Amino acid sequence: MLKEFKEFIMTGNVIEFAVAVIMAGAVGLVVNGFVNDIVMPIVGQFTGGVDFANLKYVLTAASGVEGEAGYVAENAVRYGAWINTLVNLLIVGLVMFMIVKAYNKVKTPPPPPPPSGPSQEDLLAEIRDLLKK
Repeated sequence: MLKEFKEFIMTGNVIEFAVAVIMAGAVGLVVNGFVNDIVMPIVGQFTGGVDFANLKYVLTAASGVEGEAGYVAENAVRYGAWINTLVNLLIVGLVMFMIVKAYNKVKTPPPPPPPSGPSQEDLLAEIRDLLKK
C-alpha cells in the first residue's frame, strides 16, 4: 500500500496539480494587493475620494469603550469590502483569460495527418483493370 501511494504521489499529474495550487495562492495575493493598493484608490479618486473598503451599513453601533466591561462591538454590513472582492474577481478572470489565450496561441498544433494515398482496394482495382486490358 505504501508503494502504491508513493507511485501515486510521484506521478506527474499530482505534482503539477500541487505546483498549480501553490502558484494560484501566490497569484491571488498579488492580484489582491494590486486591487486593494492600486486599482481601488484610483477608483476612489474618481468617486470623490471614497475608500470602498470602509463603506458599510451599520446595523448596530458600537457601545462602550473597547477593552472595558460592557463593550459591544459594531455590527455592520461591509458592502465596500464586497465591492473590492468583485473587482478582484474581475481582474483575476481577465488575467486567467489572457494566460489561457496566450497558452493556446503558443501550444503547438498537432502534426497534420499524412497525405492519404490510394487504398488497397483502389490499387487492386487498378491492377485488375490493367490486367483486363
